[in-house]
Amino acid sequence: MARWQQFILALGAVFLAAAVGLAIRSLALGDVSPAVALDVVLISVPGVVLVHVGRWLPDADIEPAQYPRIVAWGAGGVAVLVTVIFMRALHPGVSANFSFGTTAVSVAIGSIAGIAIGVREAQATTRAKRLARQYEELRRAQAVERKNEQLKRTQAKLEEANEKLCRSNERLEQFAHAASHDLQEPLRMVRSYLQLLDRRYGDELDEDAEEFIEYAADGADRMRAMIEGLLAYSRVEAQGDPFDAVDLNDVLDDVLRDLQLKIEESAAEIEREPLPTVRGDAGQLGQLFQNLVRNAIDYSVGRSRVHVSAAREGPRWVVSVRDEGVGIDSADADRVFDIFQRVGETGPRGSGIGLALCKRIVERHGGEIWVDSEPGEGSTFRFSLPAGTEKAPAADAVDGAA
Repeated sequence: MARWQQFILALGAVFLAAAVGLAIRSLALGDVSPAVALDVVLISVPGVVLVHVGRWLPDADIEPAQYPRIVAWGAGGVAVLVTVIFMRALHPGVSANFSFGTTAVSVAIGSIAGIAIGVREAQATTRAKRLARQYEELRRAQAVERKNEQLKRTQAKLEEANEKLCRSNERLEQFAHAASHDLQEPLRMVRSYLQLLDRRYGDELDEDAEEFIEYAADGADRMRAMIEGLLAYSRVEAQGDPFDAVDLNDVLDDVLRDLQLKIEESAAEIEREPLPTVRGDAGQLGQLFQNLVRNAIDYSVGRSRVHVSAAREGPRWVVSVRDEGVGIDSADADRVFDIFQRVGETGPRGSGIGLALCKRIVERHGGEIWVDSEPGEGSTFRFSLPAGTEKAPAADAVDGAA
């Protein structure tokens, strides 16, 4: 029960007690005149009303925060009647003989009048605040509706942009198909005729002519590699296989078998640690490992040493491929993953697509790829893959060098 509610109940109880006291006193003195009876009624009725108001307030349409205002109005009514009585008592032409009953009646009526005004004001204030809250809720609802309309328009624009992107990807696929057939056919013809020219007229050509033929054949081979790289790059999203559980140890095994001849020719040492099982596209992850391991071998200084490992870092696996090669300047660390970008003058002349393809494969798998390197100190290429319910690498899954 609120403190101010208790005050109203207590005030009503005081008036009832005063009425009872006045009645008892009148009976004891034998004064049971109608005037005294009227005073008792006029005092007890406000007491009953105040008690009723005190009990009614919790069920009324009035916020508890308004109770002090009701009490304040009641106290104001009492103060006004007391002031009137005091002023009349000071008036020289008016008798100051006010009985207890008269005084009590005046105070009771003043309190009832004040309480009534306070209740009305409290109800009006409560309704006003409720209307203000409803207006604010309506205003917020309208703001949310406007936001929803904006989001719908934005979504429509995104859907339109997505349709355009799908059409663009379709055209890219058409280009890739042309690149894999129409563009490669002339290159095969050029390569074939260069070989035919070398076989038929090789004995009649001088060293310069032989060198020119070799340059032309090499250019045709690099152009074919570039077209094949572009084809693979364009198909990462469109023709990738659905994700499934992929044991990266098995993927690396297949890659090392494919690179076995290159590993033997360069006398490369491949050190490997156990790798996890992740969700992904096994074919694309194989392309990723093949490009990174091949680059590590090609750009090594002296005997190639390549180290492959994996570590859990929070919600992801980070796989590392480290070499002891020529290294990369820190200013070029990001640029090496851009398509057609080559840095440095050492190492084989690639198409500039391999690392860009690696980046696109990793991004399709929801990860990132980066390189830590210093010129002359080797490079460590790292890529992350999301870790969820994948199987962690067994401690004895892979041991030793390939």
